[in-house]
Amino acid sequence: MGLLDEFGLSGALQGALGQVEAAALPTLINTVLAKTQYQNLNGLVAALQKGGLNTQVQSWLGSGGNLPVTADQLKAVLGNAQVQEFARHLGVPVDQTLSLLAKYLPDVVDKASPNGTLQPAA
Repeated sequence: MGLLDEFGLSGALQGALGQVEAAALPTLINTVLAKTQYQNLNGLVAALQKGGLNTQVQSWLGSGGNLPVTADQLKAVLGNAQVQEFARHLGVPVDQTLSLLAKYLPDVVDKASPNGTLQPAA
């Protein structure tokens, strides 16, 4: 059973990804990240910056618009094994996991860094 099933979100994601309440996403992402080598959003952001996505990440942390990131860019930085691990914890296919991260991660990081710095993990 995937993490989304535990949160009761699996059906919502399968039916309409855009209907997942945005406020739940940071908690969901941090819960998944806690089970990975990244530990939390801060760890993931650091890995993305070191992996060549610093320009995108800085836009998410800053007060301007958020630059997009693609599923392919995320997969290149995170690696296939980590993406598969995320997918397993979420309970959705790898391609869908990458699409979700590409779509929502910029906004999640933006909202988690109101002053340009990520808040410590709760």
